[in-house]
Amino acid sequence: MSAPARGDLFIVSSPSGGGKTTLIRRLLNDPPGEPLHFSVSHTTRAMRAGETNGREYHFISVAQFQEMAARDAFLEHNEVHDNIYGTSKAEVLPRLEAGEDVVLDIDVQGARDVRRVYPEAVMIFIAPSSQPELQKRLRLRGLDGEEVIRKRLINASKEIQEAMDYQYVIVNDDLDRATLELQSIVRARRLTPARQALRLERIRKEFR
Repeated sequence: MSAPARGDLFIVSSPSGGGKTTLIRRLLNDPPGEPLHFSVSHTTRAMRAGETNGREYHFISVAQFQEMAARDAFLEHNEVHDNIYGTSKAEVLPRLEAGEDVVLDIDVQGARDVRRVYPEAVMIFIAPSSQPELQKRLRLRGLDGEEVIRKRLINASKEIQEAMDYQYVIVNDDLDRATLELQSIVRARRLTPARQALRLERIRKEFR
């Protein structure tokens, strides 16, 4: 029998505060069919209240990060908001080879780098409904001071210009609808001939 089809790598990006983390959490809790694996990134930023090492991120020191980068352990890594973030190859590539779908929660810069080394990735951009709405979300989170929020809004204006480079765009103006749209993208990818190859092989044999 043929080996299982390679899994899909779903890259989900949005400006900070755009809602991608909430949408990904909803997707993982209610996947369309087989479960998806969430790739936990590595970061040098400090752990926030309520976070757990290994769940939101692998929190490591700058020295540890540099050591991993030196041995080419990352699929991509970038500095974002004065901290370093990276996607470890070990979190992603073995699972894809085994036929599992993997979800990445990364910014547009990281997404661009992953696409260069893994062009088969499925690119999904989560856009806020408006600039005032994004500003409101950032303030309601209560995680950052005004200067950091200002920087995040400046970055958001640049990131949104890159949305057209993605294969899919979801405007997050209604959480339930945006969740359904994200689930629908995953469902559609799982219905391609390549992903249905094993089932099709059996059916085609019956019709010979």
